[in-house]
Amino acid sequence: MPKDRPAPDLPEPLAPLVDAHTHLDSCGARDAATVTEIVDRAARVGVGRVVTVADDLAAARFAVDAAHWDPRVFAAVAIHPTRANALDDVTKAEIERLASDPRTVAVGETGLDYYWPGKLEGCAGIEEQVEGFRWHIDLAKRLRKPLMIHNREADHDLLTVLLDEGAPETVIFHCFSSDATMALACVEAGYVLSFSGTVSFRNARELHEAAKLVPDDQLLVETDAPYLTPHPFRGAPNEPYCLPYTVRSLAETRGQDPLELAAAATANAERVYALPRL
Repeated sequence: MPKDRPAPDLPEPLAPLVDAHTHLDSCGARDAATVTEIVDRAARVGVGRVVTVADDLAAARFAVDAAHWDPRVFAAVAIHPTRANALDDVTKAEIERLASDPRTVAVGETGLDYYWPGKLEGCAGIEEQVEGFRWHIDLAKRLRKPLMIHNREADHDLLTVLLDEGAPETVIFHCFSSDATMALACVEAGYVLSFSGTVSFRNARELHEAAKLVPDDQLLVETDAPYLTPHPFRGAPNEPYCLPYTVRSLAETRGQDPLELAAAATANAERVYALPRL
């Protein structure tokens, strides 16, 4: 978690909201009490439910535990593409068990990351990532749960693998950060695009144009906390309570009323994750 700036103040409440992708463990949650503390803080500004996401096996176990500790928390589990080289038979069996849990609402985050190979020690190679991605696609289809995708500099290959394998009924592009061409391709395919704090960044002009093209019923909002804290708090710690900052920025970019956008994104989260209505 970033430490060089103080945490943002609580924003003006905006409700209802669902944080469609966060990492409670990386936000400092360790047990039921600290999960509740983070979620209580989010609830005070209208973020009433969160999906906490795993990127390795330990995080997957924690995500499912957290979802059982607090009824406002739901889990998504997978092995991150940069760690796809850890996806042996034992790990696959455990991820499948955790993904089958009734509190797990998606298989993710999985996908392709072409930025880190060669830069990050131990990072899975491209072939290992593709193989792992194909396995997660199959798992999502077998369990009939949404597929939550991590995509970094791999637009073409990601769409190709999805087409080749046959995409699950619901595909969510978490932290969508590509351009308008990719956004249109995803919209045409019926995929859901989730926007994080990056959409508030002043220099993200291509992303701003992409965000304008997404229909209301194919859009989610997320923090990806503790990463990607929205403008003007870049470099500060992020948490689910910061989501209203991103939603108001996204609404301004799209020329929408923030309340209308919040309502649409929440309805979409309830639909794609099959969340119980409050």
